[in-house]
Amino acid sequence: MAYGLLKGKRGIITGALDEKSIAWKVALKAKEEGATFTLTNAPLAMRMGAIKQLAEQCEAEIIPADATSVEDIENLYTKSIDILGGKIDFVLHSIGMSPNIRKNRPYGDMNYEWYQKSLDISALSFHKMMQTAEKLDAINEWGSIVALSYIAAQRTFAFYTDMADAKAMLESIARGYGYRYGKLKNVRVNTVSQSPTVTTAGAGIGGFDVFYEYAQLMSPLGNATAEDCASYIVTLFSDLSRMVTMQNLYHDGGFSAVGVSEDLAMKLMQAHQQQQ
Repeated sequence: MAYGLLKGKRGIITGALDEKSIAWKVALKAKEEGATFTLTNAPLAMRMGAIKQLAEQCEAEIIPADATSVEDIENLYTKSIDILGGKIDFVLHSIGMSPNIRKNRPYGDMNYEWYQKSLDISALSFHKMMQTAEKLDAINEWGSIVALSYIAAQRTFAFYTDMADAKAMLESIARGYGYRYGKLKNVRVNTVSQSPTVTTAGAGIGGFDVFYEYAQLMSPLGNATAEDCASYIVTLFSDLSRMVTMQNLYHDGGFSAVGVSEDLAMKLMQAHQQQQ
């Protein structure tokens, strides 16, 4: 059911790779709620994904951009404003990649050039997108910027390695730039810390199945789906959340507030009994 939450609003959605992507679901939900927007991803990711199919569904234009390139980001904003007929009301930052994780380098044997690339792609790109928008005056007053995060920014998860560092940096940037942009233009900046989600990117992390099952057992509501996350992000784009900024917002079925769940305790007890 649509509520017209984004009627008349213009946006930019990054990172939609395929139908499993949270960004893909956000695009569909934003379209359903009345928004117009452009889609963007890195040229390499676009060749690997199915973004053209999404663009057709959403009647949206695609603007290729490398999120680590200020020049590409400038072009993204300039062309989006031209295509959409006005300044931007919302931006989704759904960008993250770790060469160390992709190439199975453990945390104690990092390739530091790859590590810096992880930070640049997954976190510094968020700052670049906001700094560039500010300099171009590309975002309307009371606009909303949302980035996707994960609880590994606060807690240690084995095998999440340098992506945890990148997410911690991402959340810090949201607070730092959220203050600045709020004072300047009443633009709000938040991160959404989502449950482990079955996406192409998420499934590439070692031990993902264990992460997913553990969170499912811990969360009283179970793991939040990509579709539910998209609905939540749309409310953050809307005027209903206009006084929410500089927050890391957990969308995780309650996982972040639970110490030990009954379901997990029972499973561990059963495993212990089977070993005896």
